[in-house]
Amino acid sequence: MMRGSHTLHFSVLSFFVTIWTVLSVPPQPPVRCDQTGCTVSNAYGTWPDRQNCHAANVTYPTTEEELRKAVAYAAEHNLKVKTVTKFSHTIPKLACPSGSDAMLISTSKYNSVIEIEPDRLTVTADSGVSLRELIDKVEAAGFSIATSPYWEGVSIGGLISTGSHGSSWSGRGGSVHDHVLGISLVVPANSSEGFAKVVRLEGGKDDKLLNAAKVSLGVLGVISKVKLSIEKAFKRSMTYNFTSDVALEDIFVDHGRKFEFGDITWYPSRKTAVYRYDIRLPVNVSGKGVNDFIGFQSNPILVSKGVRALEKALESNKNEKGKCNTADTTLAYKKLTGNGLKNNGLLFTGYPVIGNQGKIQTSGSCLHSSSIRIDVSCAWDPRYNGLFFYETTAIFPVSRFRDFLLDVKKLRDLKPERLCGIDIYNGILIRFIKGSTAYLGQTEDSVVIDFNYYRADDALTPRLNEDVMEEMEQMAFIKHGAKPHWGKNRKVGFFGVKQKFGPNFDKFLGVKNKFDPKQMFSSEWSDEILFGREGSKYDGCALEGNCVCSEDRHCSPSKGYFCGQGLIYTQARVCRFSSAQVSLV
Repeated sequence: MMRGSHTLHFSVLSFFVTIWTVLSVPPQPPVRCDQTGCTVSNAYGTWPDRQNCHAANVTYPTTEEELRKAVAYAAEHNLKVKTVTKFSHTIPKLACPSGSDAMLISTSKYNSVIEIEPDRLTVTADSGVSLRELIDKVEAAGFSIATSPYWEGVSIGGLISTGSHGSSWSGRGGSVHDHVLGISLVVPANSSEGFAKVVRLEGGKDDKLLNAAKVSLGVLGVISKVKLSIEKAFKRSMTYNFTSDVALEDIFVDHGRKFEFGDITWYPSRKTAVYRYDIRLPVNVSGKGVNDFIGFQSNPILVSKGVRALEKALESNKNEKGKCNTADTTLAYKKLTGNGLKNNGLLFTGYPVIGNQGKIQTSGSCLHSSSIRIDVSCAWDPRYNGLFFYETTAIFPVSRFRDFLLDVKKLRDLKPERLCGIDIYNGILIRFIKGSTAYLGQTEDSVVIDFNYYRADDALTPRLNEDVMEEMEQMAFIKHGAKPHWGKNRKVGFFGVKQKFGPNFDKFLGVKNKFDPKQMFSSEWSDEILFGREGSKYDGCALEGNCVCSEDRHCSPSKGYFCGQGLIYTQARVCRFSSAQVSLV
């Protein structure tokens, strides 16, 4: 799953993709095999630990019975298994199995069934169906899906497994799993049942099981089918208001309550907040608008390479001013172009932009291939050495979020230019999700933040202003008790996560042990995320977020980065550059 917040930060590139609609080279498959076995990667081509993920083989079922037989084979032969999808956008290694003889089950070809029940306002889809395909089929029948992630390059099974969401405190809320009415799971079974069976969960007596399956991290079994609620078709009206971030900490709650699909993008170094006024309209209101978010548009490969080269140069020269200039230019261009909104599907001509729900809620035009253009792609496609970044996503109870905002403002006010590295991506995206019955969901109404920042080509290369991002990360997850998004984040975001879910965590484990008592679908990497354990520390481990530093060697003293306390949150331990100290090393 991909999170929906990353964006490009180069005005020339944005100009190219906004004026001309370009179809691009599709992403590479996440699973690649040869005579020695298979490797699985995410969409960025690099896992958090930069280590390859291996399996003995992969199978591609096309029907539910083929899916059951695949699980049965693995159960009969005591093999470890992981499910992978067509897109593989999950950042943590949830798709990585343990053991050299492990097996992958891909749902990329299990995508033929989409069944709409108009009278019951439901749609049931095979787990491998893509989000875009599902939305288009539902809308063609005169209905809408009320929420989805902002990025459409995910499968329906993959997106609910990791708690993917849009933004809404209204109705069932912004998390897709809270619109789930039923899930079919293929789980191991005893020999008398053929070593695997299909379990259909639809509430009622299955409420406890369904609450576990709604956000399963792939450790309960293989999702076969998902039943979602749908609504009569509707449209949406969108307007972006670029304004000051003064009193953001006092405005965000009212904004989330007033606008059904509203969000806020905060550019802290620029002291700018962008309020998204996003409301529901009847389907008969005129408008064919499209939300073609700039960060998800097709990009010329050479320009993506150039953007990356520019950012690397700014990093190596510790050029804060250059990053701030880039942030200014990018923010101005987003304002000029409506951040990718298009009134008629082609150009942005002014607010409001009105369009069908399915064209406004989610985007991802860089996914769509063309036989004509082979020089454009998604900007982060690892084959072309374009953008390469981290993403931190934290989920706060509403009551805790105001204090986090104030802490970030205090950190910003010490030296605003130190946060320009965030603002050349997409600032801090603020979204709203409701409390959930899902055991690994949120127990109360919550606020979600996403922010992206530079990742070096080499794991042992520190980043410019590394300490600022680390302090924000630790403010969120440690000081203010935020929970991680299961499909995003560096490893440090998951430390101690078990305690944050309280009794619901044990309820989830109870269902996990019921469906998969032999831990067939678990791996050392999924256990790391699920249980939030910090492993042994090593030289440079804090640079990639695999530990919180406690000694200088966990940073990079040879390059001038030493372990010190946070500037505002003094209990934080961060890697900070010191030219004075490096002369003593």
